[in-house]
Amino acid sequence: MSIWRGSLPLFLLLLAAATAEPASMLEGPSGPVTVLLQEDRGHAVDLPDTDPRVQRRVTGWAPEQIAVALSAAPTSAWVSWITGDFQMGGAVKPLDPGTVGSVVRYGLAADSVVREATGDALVYSQLYPFEGLQNYTSGIIHHVRLQGLEPGTKYYYQCGDPAIPGAMSAVHAFRTMPAVGPRSYPGRIAVVGDLGLTYNTTSTVEHMASNQPDLVLLVGDVSYANLYLTNGTGTDCYSCSFAKSTPIHETYQPRWDYWGRYMEPVTSSTPMMVVEGNHEIEQQIGNKTFAAYSARFAFPSKESESFSPFYYSFDVGGIHFIMLAAYANYSKSDQYRWLEKDLAKVDRSVTPWLVAGWHAPWYSTYKAHYREAECMRVAMEELLYSYGIDIVFTGHVHAYERSNRVFNYTLDPCGAVHISVGDGGNREKMATTHADEPGRCPEPLSTPDDFMGGFCAFNFTSGPAAGSFCWDRQPDYSAYRESSFGHGILEVKNETHALWKWHRNQDLYQGAVGDEIYIVREPGRCLLSSSIAAYF
Repeated sequence: MSIWRGSLPLFLLLLAAATAEPASMLEGPSGPVTVLLQEDRGHAVDLPDTDPRVQRRVTGWAPEQIAVALSAAPTSAWVSWITGDFQMGGAVKPLDPGTVGSVVRYGLAADSVVREATGDALVYSQLYPFEGLQNYTSGIIHHVRLQGLEPGTKYYYQCGDPAIPGAMSAVHAFRTMPAVGPRSYPGRIAVVGDLGLTYNTTSTVEHMASNQPDLVLLVGDVSYANLYLTNGTGTDCYSCSFAKSTPIHETYQPRWDYWGRYMEPVTSSTPMMVVEGNHEIEQQIGNKTFAAYSARFAFPSKESESFSPFYYSFDVGGIHFIMLAAYANYSKSDQYRWLEKDLAKVDRSVTPWLVAGWHAPWYSTYKAHYREAECMRVAMEELLYSYGIDIVFTGHVHAYERSNRVFNYTLDPCGAVHISVGDGGNREKMATTHADEPGRCPEPLSTPDDFMGGFCAFNFTSGPAAGSFCWDRQPDYSAYRESSFGHGILEVKNETHALWKWHRNQDLYQGAVGDEIYIVREPGRCLLSSSIAAYF
């Protein structure tokens, strides 16, 4: 294991970062590098409900929590918002979704939003039939799909109900993605995970916004409402504080509304695509799960023929994105069958890049959540490998890690690059311990997780770790790892080269990056089973 940067002066690090040409994967596997934790963050602190950024700033039926999401193709997009306020109490009465219309007016100029689209509205409830617990019902959530858009074009829009005085939003604007094609790419794609709503979150979001991304991928764990009791009491560790004293894992659903209000300046102008994490499970009455996640976000589920909010796909220029569910069935399931069909339709002469995202990583070397998603890897990795998956983005582990190209725990020039961006600022503890450190290897899971596919992680049977559950050093497939808050930026340059940068929050005012590398595709060498030829 290499320990890097630990003793170098900061000015030398910044000088090297500013002058060095980024490394390229054409040079072969890099690392392994471990950057030592320079400063422990301690406990992250949530924004309180008194913070103006999370308070309701509209009145009546005026829209709030406005967000834009992509459809399956750049000629379409979704606009979502909420009208009316939530309710909390022992007895709550849901609002009637038909009370307010779901209308978006849009056009090519702020003073000419002359086109109109309508959509659907819903409310959801989080119910706990236990004495002393409070129930929740949301405001009216609206989703409207805009169609017939021009790719790469800035659109202005208002949302709400024009038939009700004061029920239309101000004019916002967003830009559609570039046209689908091998030479068409957005400038910057931001990737972030495990955000939460702490003061550290605000640093991450401000840093990310300063990089002016064209698209944001949020790979799970959004509001962390499930770190709270229904009375609004929060904790850094629910199981440590409350598990023995509550009849069910409670949540405080207003944290979702606080998150939507805080994020609106970003989400109303920059499309954001979300996939679920474990903190979105939120079990309630009747074993119902994922109610907030499924209701609050728009997904291209119908357009990509998954018909599920948990997994879907979409095209952005020359990139085909696949978002998968780490907390649903994998092996020979509806998700697996959909993935087979989706991959078979990908034309690599049109979308050369194949990029996936989900929450729980397959190749994390941190002790926290070590090999937790092994059942998903066993079920799906070979299929993705056979179609030449290029990059996988994940979160979950509250630290950053980038792999070399890897398949089945082995360096493979045709494997995927796995990148975990799992600490956007949430209040849970940052991961700082590695499973390969002496005495730190965790015991294999003794209790199967129903949401993670059961138990699949056993001792390795080959390679340097044969006969053991963990390596005794940083694995060679782990190229770079460090415990830091931050976000990533992917800049796809052409059909074969993409620049990846990990922006740590502490580098916001220093112009430096924590990790930077060119990810290079070699389609003539590595596209294996696709029925449609790669672009050369």
